[in-house]
Amino acid sequence: MLTEHRPPYLHDLVVSVAAPWVVLSAPSGQITTGGVHGVFARDRRVLSLFEVLVDGRRPEPLSSGEPATGRADFTAVLDWLGADRHDPTVTLRRRRTVTSEGLVEEVTLVNRSAEPVRCELTVLLRADLAGTAEVRSGAADGSGVVPAERSADGLAWSGDGVSATTRLEPEPLRWDGDAAVWACEVPARGETSVWVRVTSEVDDSGFRIEAPVVRVDRSDEVVVECSDPRVARWLRRSLSDVAGLTLADPEALHDRYLGAGPPWYLTLFGRDSLISASMLLAIDPGLASGTLRALARRQGSKDDVDAAEQPGKIPHELRMTTADHGAGLVLPPAYYGTHDATPLWLSTLHRAWRWGMPADDVAALMPAVGAALDWLRDSFDPDGDGFGEYLDESGHGLANQGWKDSPDAVQWPDGTLAAGPIALCEVQGYAYAAATAGADLLSAFGDAASHEAVTWLQWAAALRGRFRAAFWVEDEHGRYPAIALDGDKRPVAGPASNMGHLLGTGILDPTDAQLVAEQLASPALDSGFGLRTLSTNAQGFNPLGYHTGTVWPHDTALAVEGLAATNHGDVAASYVEGLVTAAEGFGYRLPELYGGLGRAAEQVPTPYPLACRPQAWAAASPAVILTALLGIAPDVPHGDLWIAPVRPFPWRRLEVRGLRVGDGTLSVRVEDERLTVLEAPGSLNVSAVN
Repeated sequence: MLTEHRPPYLHDLVVSVAAPWVVLSAPSGQITTGGVHGVFARDRRVLSLFEVLVDGRRPEPLSSGEPATGRADFTAVLDWLGADRHDPTVTLRRRRTVTSEGLVEEVTLVNRSAEPVRCELTVLLRADLAGTAEVRSGAADGSGVVPAERSADGLAWSGDGVSATTRLEPEPLRWDGDAAVWACEVPARGETSVWVRVTSEVDDSGFRIEAPVVRVDRSDEVVVECSDPRVARWLRRSLSDVAGLTLADPEALHDRYLGAGPPWYLTLFGRDSLISASMLLAIDPGLASGTLRALARRQGSKDDVDAAEQPGKIPHELRMTTADHGAGLVLPPAYYGTHDATPLWLSTLHRAWRWGMPADDVAALMPAVGAALDWLRDSFDPDGDGFGEYLDESGHGLANQGWKDSPDAVQWPDGTLAAGPIALCEVQGYAYAAATAGADLLSAFGDAASHEAVTWLQWAAALRGRFRAAFWVEDEHGRYPAIALDGDKRPVAGPASNMGHLLGTGILDPTDAQLVAEQLASPALDSGFGLRTLSTNAQGFNPLGYHTGTVWPHDTALAVEGLAATNHGDVAASYVEGLVTAAEGFGYRLPELYGGLGRAAEQVPTPYPLACRPQAWAAASPAVILTALLGIAPDVPHGDLWIAPVRPFPWRRLEVRGLRVGDGTLSVRVEDERLTVLEAPGSLNVSAVN
């Protein structure tokens, strides 16, 4: 006997988000039991069923739309009601609005016939209050129901530290269990509505996931005009999603950060939140300073194998409670199992300072800088071989602790998994950049700065030399950096996208950067829709493998940034065209990842069914691509701003207005390879290179 199994697929769902709230439904608007449908808030599913019936029947869906990040509209036909003609005259409209406070849904019966219509409207509501980890693993399939407490105008559920409440307007005629029923008379050529309002409360245990005091939407502030009109549409939609993903530090609500992505990761993530904030420095610099402070408040202070915590280490993720993801992966509320968040924190602070983060704000974080550098010196390289490596010692944490954190992310060309401890190539690049950034910060802000700064520059130089000697491989695909060293210190061969992250770190010399650019230009990595995570030449290549062949927009964007910085504009332009084309295929809301089969085989990219959409660093990607292609490189502390657009420039014309550098605004135009600075902060010395 076949049994229905509904995996936690997201690709075909309508998503409305105003963090910490997110609603996932079918394109019909219905939220049904099973799978991942639901109304979620603060890592819990507060409604697992929200169905609308008319006369006991499901309306026939006609259309759905997502006009804004927190909005969704649905239309269905009620073809058994109204005039007896071939055209439907009675429809059902659902208007969904998600805000920081919760969900408001207006359900409207619309009658376009010449006679009144009488019908019975039913709204079914249930809650299982399941955690998002349980929903994702399938442990919570929606069949569990928490008993409801009923009042005249709604239902309430509570349990395990969380409560949810619905309020209905007007009050229902009657209740049939969890079903609210109204007897409706819809006037001729008129309409009748009911409203469903959902709110939720949680206790104060663990990390509290909070909405920002003010939800900042920059989608109208940054204006883009491009000879390719898709670019402006992509940026505008992405910045709207950034606003929807914004959360606040519960200990300082004005410190904002981006939740990584709904529904699984809508909380503070070290790596994801830092990379996303760094990408958005030219648009919303407050995200970087808020993220840096939020993570510094939770910087590791002790050795705890269970949580992978170490003194000075930046956390990987913060949750309200322990998250059991299934298959033995059980993460405590504060989990530190990431080997890259700490160097990324240092680099992001340095970059934010260069873009104009106030000196007093940077100085206040210098104790955290010292602790992070201590971690880099004392814990980054546990076996003392000169490279940073990781190995889960808890038995229930992440096996891989770089951005590719799936169990099969690091493999040999024949598909065999590399044995740990693993030293990832990009993590060495991040560490190099962090050491040089730390030296610069110490020189500007630290006591006994000159000695410490020189020590860290020497540390970085030594790492650079060791990296060149140990990581490079040469085979039938050319010469390139291995994805990692395995537990036996062997370079794991096979081209992978990780090498693209090295370009912006400084760990490569120009000759090596050229070799990496040549690898990235290969059709084995360039899918035509973005950078594949793994070469098609690998035996383990799978176009729908999470980290073994799919395309991640942020991965591609970071490669574009590095390619632009190392004067490989032709390769960068190819990837930008691929991402813009992919964005068009996804309605300009790029998901977390998508299929890597490529444009030679597909007219549009294949969705990855479990991908978060929207997702923070995917939404941030167009911002960093624009600043990278324009070659904007500020040094606000020293009063300088360099602008050197990449050559060849990918578009005939691009004008960007409203970028933020320091305390001023930057607006530029590139037309036929000619740069014009339209507006720049008066406090900076602008050097424009044509």
